[in-house]
Amino acid sequence: MDATASDLIKDSKKALNVLIKQPEIDPKRISVIGHSEGTMYAPRIAIDNSTIVKNVILMGTLAQNPVKDLYYYPVVTSPLDYAKQVLDKNNTDSISIKDLSAYQLLTKFLLPISILNTNSTQDIAKALQKNFGSKESIDIEKELQSLFIKKYDNLTSFSLSKCNLLRPCPIWWQSISNLEPNPSIIGNISKSTDVLLLNGENDSQTPVQQAFLLQQRLTELNHPDHTLITYPNLGHLFSPSPKWSTGQGPIEQYVLADLYTWLEAHSGLSHSSIYTTKHNTTLDTNSHSSGG
Repeated sequence: MDATASDLIKDSKKALNVLIKQPEIDPKRISVIGHSEGTMYAPRIAIDNSTIVKNVILMGTLAQNPVKDLYYYPVVTSPLDYAKQVLDKNNTDSISIKDLSAYQLLTKFLLPISILNTNSTQDIAKALQKNFGSKESIDIEKELQSLFIKKYDNLTSFSLSKCNLLRPCPIWWQSISNLEPNPSIIGNISKSTDVLLLNGENDSQTPVQQAFLLQQRLTELNHPDHTLITYPNLGHLFSPSPKWSTGQGPIEQYVLADLYTWLEAHSGLSHSSIYTTKHNTTLDTNSHSSGG
Protein backbone atom coordinates (compact mmCIF):
# COMPACT_ATOMS: atom_id res chain seq x y z
CA MET A 1 0.00 0.00 0.00
CA ASP A 2 1.53 3.31 -1.14
CA ALA A 3 -1.10 5.56 0.45
CA THR A 4 0.20 8.13 2.93
CA ALA A 5 -1.58 9.84 5.80
CA SER A 6 -1.90 12.93 3.58
CA ASP A 7 -3.57 10.84 0.86
CA LEU A 8 -6.10 9.44 3.32
CA ILE A 9 -6.92 12.88 4.72
CA LYS A 10 -7.42 14.26 1.19
CA ASP A 11 -9.71 11.33 0.31
CA SER A 12 -11.76 11.97 3.45
CA LYS A 13 -12.15 15.64 2.58
CA LYS A 14 -13.29 14.74 -0.92
CA ALA A 15 -15.88 12.38 0.55
CA LEU A 16 -17.08 15.16 2.85
CA ASN A 17 -17.44 17.56 -0.08
CA VAL A 18 -19.51 14.99 -1.96
CA LEU A 19 -21.68 14.41 1.11
CA ILE A 20 -22.59 18.04 1.71
CA LYS A 21 -23.72 18.45 -1.91
CA GLN A 22 -26.44 15.83 -1.50
CA PRO A 23 -29.89 17.48 -1.35
CA GLU A 24 -31.05 15.40 1.64
CA ILE A 25 -28.03 16.42 3.78
CA ASP A 26 -28.16 19.35 6.20
CA PRO A 27 -24.65 20.89 5.93
CA LYS A 28 -25.03 22.39 9.41
CA ARG A 29 -25.35 18.96 11.05
CA ILE A 30 -22.32 17.11 9.76
CA SER A 31 -20.56 14.64 12.08
CA VAL A 32 -17.15 13.10 11.40
CA ILE A 33 -16.29 9.73 12.99
CA GLY A 34 -12.80 8.24 13.17
CA HIS A 35 -11.77 4.88 14.61
CA SER A 36 -8.21 3.90 15.57
CA GLU A 37 -5.95 5.31 12.83
CA GLY A 38 -8.95 7.36 11.74
CA THR A 39 -8.78 9.31 15.01
CA MET A 40 -5.62 10.93 13.64
CA TYR A 41 -7.52 12.14 10.58
CA ALA A 42 -10.98 13.10 11.86
CA PRO A 43 -9.80 16.11 13.96
CA ARG A 44 -7.84 17.45 11.00
CA ILE A 45 -10.86 17.19 8.75
CA ALA A 46 -12.95 19.00 11.35
CA ILE A 47 -10.33 21.75 11.73
CA ASP A 48 -10.15 22.39 7.99
CA ASN A 49 -13.95 22.33 7.67
CA SER A 50 -14.94 24.13 10.87
CA THR A 51 -17.95 25.86 9.33
CA ILE A 52 -19.71 22.62 8.46
CA VAL A 53 -18.51 19.97 10.94
CA LYS A 54 -20.78 20.05 13.99
CA ASN A 55 -19.48 16.96 15.81
CA VAL A 56 -16.31 14.86 15.97
CA ILE A 57 -16.43 11.30 17.36
CA LEU A 58 -13.17 9.48 18.10
CA MET A 59 -13.36 5.74 18.82
CA GLY A 60 -10.28 3.82 19.96
CA THR A 61 -8.31 7.01 20.32
CA LEU A 62 -4.75 7.71 19.24
CA ALA A 63 -3.10 10.56 21.11
CA GLN A 64 0.54 9.59 21.32
CA ASN A 65 3.05 10.37 18.59
CA PRO A 66 5.25 9.23 17.10
CA VAL A 67 2.94 6.28 16.56
CA LYS A 68 6.05 4.13 16.85
CA ASP A 69 5.89 4.63 20.60
CA LEU A 70 2.35 3.28 20.71
CA TYR A 71 3.44 0.05 19.01
CA TYR A 72 5.61 -0.69 22.04
CA TYR A 73 2.50 -1.44 24.10
CA PRO A 74 1.01 -4.33 22.04
CA VAL A 75 4.37 -5.74 20.93
CA VAL A 76 6.35 -5.54 24.18
CA THR A 77 4.42 -4.31 27.22
CA SER A 78 1.17 -6.25 26.84
CA PRO A 79 2.63 -9.70 25.97
CA LEU A 80 5.25 -9.31 28.67
CA ASP A 81 2.56 -8.52 31.24
CA TYR A 82 0.59 -11.53 30.02
CA ALA A 83 3.60 -13.80 30.55
CA LYS A 84 4.15 -12.42 34.05
CA GLN A 85 0.57 -12.24 35.27
CA VAL A 86 -1.01 -15.26 33.57
CA LEU A 87 1.66 -17.80 32.62
CA ASP A 88 4.10 -17.40 35.50
CA LYS A 89 1.75 -19.15 37.91
CA ASN A 90 4.48 -20.03 40.44
CA ASN A 91 6.08 -16.57 40.44
CA THR A 92 9.44 -17.93 39.29
CA ASP A 93 10.02 -15.08 36.79
CA SER A 94 10.32 -17.73 34.10
CA ILE A 95 8.13 -19.64 31.65
CA SER A 96 8.56 -23.12 30.19
CA ILE A 97 9.04 -23.53 26.43
CA LYS A 98 6.07 -25.91 26.46
CA ASP A 99 3.78 -23.31 28.03
CA LEU A 100 5.06 -20.57 25.75
CA SER A 101 4.45 -22.60 22.60
CA ALA A 102 0.75 -22.99 23.45
CA TYR A 103 0.04 -19.25 23.38
CA GLN A 104 0.06 -17.65 19.95
CA LEU A 105 -0.53 -14.32 21.66
CA LEU A 106 3.16 -14.51 22.56
CA THR A 107 4.65 -16.69 19.85
CA LYS A 108 3.34 -14.45 17.04
CA PHE A 109 6.03 -11.97 18.09
CA LEU A 110 8.75 -14.61 18.19
CA LEU A 111 8.25 -16.85 15.14
CA PRO A 112 7.53 -16.47 11.39
CA ILE A 113 3.87 -16.60 10.34
CA SER A 114 4.60 -19.70 8.24
CA ILE A 115 5.45 -21.66 11.39
CA LEU A 116 2.51 -20.31 13.38
CA ASN A 117 0.05 -21.45 10.72
CA THR A 118 0.66 -25.04 11.73
CA ASN A 119 -1.78 -26.63 14.17
CA SER A 120 1.02 -28.49 15.95
CA THR A 121 2.09 -27.00 19.28
CA GLN A 122 4.93 -29.50 19.18
CA ASP A 123 6.29 -27.99 15.96
CA ILE A 124 6.05 -24.51 17.46
CA ALA A 125 7.90 -25.72 20.55
CA LYS A 126 10.69 -27.12 18.34
CA ALA A 127 10.99 -23.78 16.54
CA LEU A 128 11.19 -21.94 19.84
CA GLN A 129 13.80 -24.40 21.05
CA LYS A 130 16.11 -23.17 18.29
CA ASN A 131 15.97 -19.72 19.84
CA PHE A 132 16.69 -20.92 23.35
CA GLY A 133 18.89 -23.97 22.83
CA SER A 134 18.25 -26.90 25.14
CA LYS A 135 16.61 -24.87 27.89
CA GLU A 136 13.30 -26.06 29.27
CA SER A 137 12.36 -22.59 30.54
CA ILE A 138 13.37 -19.00 29.85
CA ASP A 139 13.73 -15.90 31.97
CA ILE A 140 10.81 -13.52 31.31
CA GLU A 141 12.54 -10.25 32.12
CA LYS A 142 15.86 -10.94 30.41
CA GLU A 143 15.32 -13.37 27.54
CA LEU A 144 11.66 -13.03 26.60
CA GLN A 145 11.62 -9.26 26.89
CA SER A 146 14.74 -8.91 24.74
CA LEU A 147 13.07 -10.96 21.99
CA PHE A 148 9.94 -8.81 22.12
CA ILE A 149 12.06 -5.67 21.87
CA LYS A 150 13.97 -7.12 18.93
CA LYS A 151 10.66 -7.83 17.19
CA TYR A 152 9.47 -4.30 17.95
CA ASP A 153 12.65 -2.79 16.48
CA ASN A 154 12.18 -4.88 13.35
CA LEU A 155 8.52 -3.92 12.96
CA THR A 156 9.12 -0.21 13.43
CA SER A 157 12.13 0.16 11.18
CA PHE A 158 11.61 2.59 8.30
CA SER A 159 14.20 0.67 6.31
CA LEU A 160 11.81 -2.21 5.73
CA SER A 161 10.73 -2.62 2.11
CA LYS A 162 7.67 -4.80 2.62
CA CYS A 163 4.56 -4.84 4.76
CA ASN A 164 2.25 -7.57 6.00
CA LEU A 165 -0.33 -8.16 8.73
CA LEU A 166 2.23 -7.59 11.47
CA ARG A 167 4.45 -5.08 9.70
CA PRO A 168 3.34 -1.53 8.81
CA CYS A 169 4.01 -0.31 5.26
CA PRO A 170 7.08 1.96 5.31
CA ILE A 171 5.58 4.83 3.26
CA TRP A 172 2.43 4.98 5.38
CA TRP A 173 4.43 4.42 8.57
CA GLN A 174 6.77 7.33 7.89
CA SER A 175 3.92 9.65 6.94
CA ILE A 176 1.74 8.99 9.98
CA SER A 177 4.73 9.22 12.31
CA ASN A 178 5.44 12.68 10.93
CA LEU A 179 1.98 13.95 11.85
CA GLU A 180 1.70 16.25 14.84
CA PRO A 181 0.14 14.32 17.74
CA ASN A 182 -3.54 14.87 18.45
CA PRO A 183 -2.94 16.71 21.76
CA SER A 184 -0.95 19.31 19.80
CA ILE A 185 -3.64 20.00 17.20
CA ILE A 186 -6.86 19.29 19.10
CA GLY A 187 -7.00 22.90 20.33
CA ASN A 188 -7.55 24.02 16.73
CA ILE A 189 -10.95 22.37 16.66
CA SER A 190 -13.64 25.03 16.68
CA LYS A 191 -15.25 25.75 20.04
CA SER A 192 -18.58 25.22 18.30
CA THR A 193 -17.63 21.65 17.36
CA ASP A 194 -18.60 19.07 19.99
CA VAL A 195 -16.26 16.15 20.70
CA LEU A 196 -17.09 12.61 21.83
CA LEU A 197 -14.37 10.11 22.85
CA LEU A 198 -15.22 6.40 23.16
CA ASN A 199 -12.73 3.77 24.33
CA GLY A 200 -12.80 0.19 25.57
CA GLU A 201 -11.00 -0.22 28.88
CA ASN A 202 -9.50 -3.51 27.62
CA ASP A 203 -8.27 -1.98 24.34
CA SER A 204 -4.92 -3.65 23.61
CA GLN A 205 -4.18 -1.54 20.51
CA THR A 206 -5.05 1.99 21.55
CA PRO A 207 -4.97 1.78 25.36
CA VAL A 208 -7.64 3.72 27.23
CA GLN A 209 -4.92 5.99 28.65
CA GLN A 210 -4.72 7.53 25.15
CA ALA A 211 -8.31 8.71 25.45
CA PHE A 212 -7.59 10.07 28.94
CA LEU A 213 -4.67 12.08 27.56
CA LEU A 214 -6.82 13.67 24.88
CA GLN A 215 -9.71 14.31 27.27
CA GLN A 216 -7.30 15.99 29.70
CA ARG A 217 -5.95 18.17 26.90
CA LEU A 218 -9.46 19.27 25.90
CA THR A 219 -10.15 20.18 29.53
CA GLU A 220 -6.94 22.21 29.74
CA LEU A 221 -7.98 24.07 26.60
CA ASN A 222 -11.45 24.78 28.06
CA HIS A 223 -13.17 23.19 25.11
CA PRO A 224 -16.82 23.87 25.93
CA ASP A 225 -18.35 20.51 25.01
CA HIS A 226 -16.42 17.25 25.12
CA THR A 227 -17.35 13.88 26.57
CA LEU A 228 -15.38 10.71 27.26
CA ILE A 229 -17.09 7.33 27.73
CA THR A 230 -15.05 4.24 28.57
CA TYR A 231 -16.37 0.68 28.57
CA PRO A 232 -15.22 -2.06 30.96
CA ASN A 233 -14.38 -5.42 29.32
CA LEU A 234 -14.54 -4.05 25.76
CA GLY A 235 -11.59 -4.00 23.39
CA HIS A 236 -10.46 -2.09 20.32
CA LEU A 237 -13.50 -3.10 18.27
CA PHE A 238 -15.93 -2.39 21.12
CA SER A 239 -16.74 -6.05 21.59
CA PRO A 240 -15.94 -8.16 24.69
CA SER A 241 -12.18 -8.67 24.92
CA PRO A 242 -9.54 -9.72 27.41
CA LYS A 243 -7.01 -6.97 28.00
CA TRP A 244 -4.35 -9.04 26.21
CA SER A 245 -5.99 -9.32 22.77
CA THR A 246 -8.75 -7.91 20.56
CA GLY A 247 -12.16 -9.60 20.46
CA GLN A 248 -13.55 -9.89 16.93
CA GLY A 249 -17.28 -9.68 17.61
CA PRO A 250 -19.64 -6.91 16.49
CA ILE A 251 -19.87 -3.59 18.33
CA GLU A 252 -21.97 -3.94 21.47
CA GLN A 253 -25.48 -2.53 21.04
CA TYR A 254 -25.19 -0.28 24.09
CA VAL A 255 -22.14 1.42 22.55
CA LEU A 256 -24.16 2.17 19.43
CA ALA A 257 -27.01 3.38 21.65
CA ASP A 258 -24.63 5.78 23.44
CA LEU A 259 -23.35 7.03 20.11
CA TYR A 260 -26.86 7.57 18.75
CA THR A 261 -28.06 9.31 21.92
CA TRP A 262 -25.07 11.66 21.98
CA LEU A 263 -25.46 12.52 18.30
CA GLU A 264 -29.16 13.15 18.77
CA ALA A 265 -28.50 15.53 21.66
CA HIS A 266 -25.69 17.34 19.83
CA SER A 267 -27.17 17.66 16.36
CA GLY A 268 -30.08 19.95 17.06
CA LEU A 269 -32.53 17.11 16.45
CA SER A 270 -33.35 16.67 20.13
CA HIS A 271 -34.65 19.04 22.78
CA SER A 272 -32.94 17.02 25.50
CA SER A 273 -30.31 18.98 27.41
CA ILE A 274 -29.16 16.04 29.55
CA TYR A 275 -27.19 13.03 28.31
CA THR A 276 -27.29 10.00 30.60
CA THR A 277 -25.84 6.53 30.47
CA LYS A 278 -27.60 3.63 32.21
CA HIS A 279 -25.20 0.76 31.70
CA ASN A 280 -21.84 -0.01 33.29
CA THR A 281 -19.63 2.63 31.72
CA THR A 282 -17.43 5.44 32.89
CA LEU A 283 -18.64 8.85 31.76
CA ASP A 284 -16.41 11.90 32.03
CA THR A 285 -17.77 15.14 30.67
CA ASN A 286 -16.86 18.79 30.53
CA SER A 287 -19.88 20.11 28.77
CA HIS A 288 -22.50 22.77 29.10
CA SER A 289 -25.07 20.48 27.50
CA SER A 290 -24.01 17.10 28.88
CA GLY A 291 -24.10 15.41 32.25
CA GLY A 292 -24.25 11.96 33.66
